[in-house]
Amino acid sequence: MLLASLARDQGERAIGVVLSGMGSDGTLGLQAIKALGGLTLAQQPESAQFDSMPKSAIAAGCVDIVAPAAALVPRILQVAGTRRSAAVAVTAEAGDELTTILTLLRDRSKHDFSQYKPTTLRRRIERRIGVHGLKSSADYAVYLGDNPLELDLLFQELLIGVTSFFRDPNVWQELCGSVLPDLLRRVGAGAHLRAWVVGCSTGEEAFSLAIAFKEVADRLFADDPPRLQIFATDINAEAIAIARRGCFPASVARDVGDDRIARFFSRSGENLLVSKDIRQMVLFAQQDVLLDPPFTRLDILSCRNLMIYFSASLQRRLIPLFHYSLRPGGLLLLGGSETVGRTQQLFTPLSLKSRLYQRGDSGVAIGPIDFPVRRASPSRAPMQESDVAPTIRPPGNLQSLADQVVLQEFAPATVLVSPQGDIVYISGRTGKYLEPAAGKANWNIHVMARSGLRSQLAGALRMAPQSSAPIELHGLRIDDDPRHSVDVTVKVMHEPKALMGMVLIVFRDGASRSRAPRRKLIAGSGDPAVAEDLARLQAEITALRQEMRASEEELQAANEELQSTNEELQSANEELTTSKEEAQSMNEELQTINSELQSKLDDLALAQSDMQNLLNSTAIATLFLDSALNVRRFTEQMTRIIHLREGDVGRPLSELASKLIYPELNEDARQTLRTLAFTEKQVATTDARWYSVRIMPYRTLANVIQGVVITFVDITATKELESRLRAG
Repeated sequence: MLLASLARDQGERAIGVVLSGMGSDGTLGLQAIKALGGLTLAQQPESAQFDSMPKSAIAAGCVDIVAPAAALVPRILQVAGTRRSAAVAVTAEAGDELTTILTLLRDRSKHDFSQYKPTTLRRRIERRIGVHGLKSSADYAVYLGDNPLELDLLFQELLIGVTSFFRDPNVWQELCGSVLPDLLRRVGAGAHLRAWVVGCSTGEEAFSLAIAFKEVADRLFADDPPRLQIFATDINAEAIAIARRGCFPASVARDVGDDRIARFFSRSGENLLVSKDIRQMVLFAQQDVLLDPPFTRLDILSCRNLMIYFSASLQRRLIPLFHYSLRPGGLLLLGGSETVGRTQQLFTPLSLKSRLYQRGDSGVAIGPIDFPVRRASPSRAPMQESDVAPTIRPPGNLQSLADQVVLQEFAPATVLVSPQGDIVYISGRTGKYLEPAAGKANWNIHVMARSGLRSQLAGALRMAPQSSAPIELHGLRIDDDPRHSVDVTVKVMHEPKALMGMVLIVFRDGASRSRAPRRKLIAGSGDPAVAEDLARLQAEITALRQEMRASEEELQAANEELQSTNEELQSANEELTTSKEEAQSMNEELQTINSELQSKLDDLALAQSDMQNLLNSTAIATLFLDSALNVRRFTEQMTRIIHLREGDVGRPLSELASKLIYPELNEDARQTLRTLAFTEKQVATTDARWYSVRIMPYRTLANVIQGVVITFVDITATKELESRLRAG
């Protein structure tokens, strides 16, 4: 807590030092200091009496300098001095050095930091310059070129991973109290919701959202509560790996609370493990929000305390992208220092203090959305945006201008469509032949063709790919108007190659007839116009019949395919059912085996306890050695003769200090191991005691020699009695 408070108060001026100690509390403090740009140091574990705390900090990757305790103060003074000079040098130098450093970093990491705020970049670079004792950013750029691993450290330095469970408690209180309940009531029971946590770091933010959603859903819905799928992304692969494990230090209980710890966490050694149902709600992935495509159809989007490190232009680019990613009525969560800026018409504020917004649908055009695309090659420097000047084309020659006018005025109306009928190009006035259909915009010739042309065009488009010559349709009526007829030519394009496979449709107006004469002619028998109409109608009927026959054949084929697919699915389902039963049977067998093994482990533990109590109750000092005469086990009485600790298991017998006046002990043990013959001697100690030392081979139940056993029986009283008898 002390180091975390220091980091919040002093920021980049904070300095944290972890010395000899137990536990991992210092690790969290150093992470907080490093995240805000401070300096972190740790005592070299080999020189510490208790190395647990410095080892934990070093393993977490949050230590800048590792040195013996006596060398830490000089290193702090050195870094403080060089950082002041480096700050002046970096500020005075031109931006070329920063561009060079960012280019090297982009070539190494494939990520572009040129859109980050320059002040943040300079502070982090100054910090690395101070750690290495360099004088300027130019020297640091040269150092980066010679030391590629430093680029990895600088990349981690620029990734600000400040996060915690339920950060800013007031925001989470308001989210769980009113905002989330309103959203869940709106979607109803059994709904499937999607959320995206941008810049999730080590996962605390994503797990906090999952826990909050779970609490609110269970409180509002007794049966079939809504479900949430959370996509949590970050640019840092190491942070994503930590988040996927879902294992956090026990100190996070201060932020989570005892009730949530009991419900959503379990103990894993000294750490806390997020429960399985919460972990299954979150999918972690490495993603760069600036370069990779976004998630869409979201109900919740959380991007907290990330955009504060981006430039203003980048922030203006991301907010419309977030609006596009959210569903109507979706929630946007921003950090305490972030807002939607000038795009306030896109979002309705739910709480300005907590930075909670709802996606608005006011109908205001949001303009073009700049979707993330990996545009630039990593080997090139990023190009600055500039206004594109309007292209001034010189006028063409008279012939090209005249050809253009002729095409516009006298060429027939023409439409170029894809093989599926989608319109890709229109030339001339086609309003008499095509019209937009009501509803959602659909640029397909089958939908836009006017009545009277639709069925004939459909048949011609279907037959055109099999015909070597263009298909001609004559005397078609538009909207059954007898006054106007249309001639249509349908041709499949073979040249140029860019248009190969496309279909060209040409409309030409036929001869117009007046309505009155038309009535008289129809009344007469043998009228050519009547014969023409009958022929046209017969052709339409024939085309419709062919189309229906083709559709029937296609439906029949599709039905057969569906039946075949259904049979395959049924077969696959039966196989899956069989596999499930086999897996269930195997699982039951494994559970039985596990129970047997657990019973054997319990028996083994009990036997080991019995043996330990037996050895201690005999009051005989016993030492077990392996085949290399290394310590394997010893009784408590043994520590009074040979200086032994638990940490001495595995050490050679020859390296142990003892009170025995028995320099041949190691050689006698080796001789027993070699000859398998017992050795027994009476040996004195430096504190005037006598022991009967017996060395014998260690035999396993399979009659295999795996070391020696040495027993020490105290015979001091016997020796003293013997001495008194001799003296008397």
